[in-house]
Amino acid sequence: MTSQRFDQDKENLYAIFSQNKRGPSPEQLNRAYIAAREFGRRYGGDNDAYAKETKQFVIEFERGIRHDELFAAYNAKNYAKTFELGRPLLKTEPDNFFVLSVMAEAGHDNALAGNPTLNDETIGYVRSAIQLIEAGKVKKADPFKSLEAASGFLNLALGWFLKEKSPVEAAAAFLKAVQPKSPYEKDALVYYRLGVAILKGEFSQLSSEYNEKFGSKPPSPEQQKMFERINQQGERAIDAFARAVALSDPNRSLTDTNQPQFTPEFRSRVLAQLTALYKSLRNNSDAGLNELIAEVLSKPLP
Repeated sequence: MTSQRFDQDKENLYAIFSQNKRGPSPEQLNRAYIAAREFGRRYGGDNDAYAKETKQFVIEFERGIRHDELFAAYNAKNYAKTFELGRPLLKTEPDNFFVLSVMAEAGHDNALAGNPTLNDETIGYVRSAIQLIEAGKVKKADPFKSLEAASGFLNLALGWFLKEKSPVEAAAAFLKAVQPKSPYEKDALVYYRLGVAILKGEFSQLSSEYNEKFGSKPPSPEQQKMFERINQQGERAIDAFARAVALSDPNRSLTDTNQPQFTPEFRSRVLAQLTALYKSLRNNSDAGLNELIAEVLSKPLP
């Protein structure tokens, strides 16, 4: 009789859990959680299919509560609290993409607000989140709408953080941020930052190395090869600036409501930099520049 009652109580408790675990309302899910937690307390030692299922439900439900708390702190723009809540979560789940991403967004917004205290820590979270995407380990893009949106933002943030200290890596990140289906695919500012990072990074490094090695020497195959590498980086920067100019054309924003809008001053500044760079690599001639700007968006990124 005792055994039968035990079995019946177990079945009844599991039935409460099962009837509510997929309920659309928070009340039903909460009933399922209470039943699952009680089931684990009473029968978790059985280690059967019921015990495993209810245990997993409790884990996921409690993870959801912690995620909601984390996201609420971020939405309230309390970035310090966001980090306080997120750090212990990452100690137990270092590959939790949701937590890494919210921390990345919070750290980025905190930096944009003028507070650099969380920058180094944020860079680590951004890198970890990107690595998870590139390793194919992210099954749900939350808190982003898609993996393309996630990759776009995370690489944009990485480029922004590294644009001064490591422009070569920043350029690589900005290039990933503007890939197809990214929300920044048509963002003139990101292309402008890409161009600046190329010039500050590989173009500048190669130019300095070229001057040290060949500044006072006669032409040679090695010298010509490095000169071509410098020109190649210059052309990449020209392409990025040309895209920024084309995308910041006010006529485009009139026909594409999803197009970010930029001031005429921004476009004029970028055009001036583009023109100077273009002419410096073409014997002070701007022939073909207008055609480049008109056609650049129809071409793949170099």
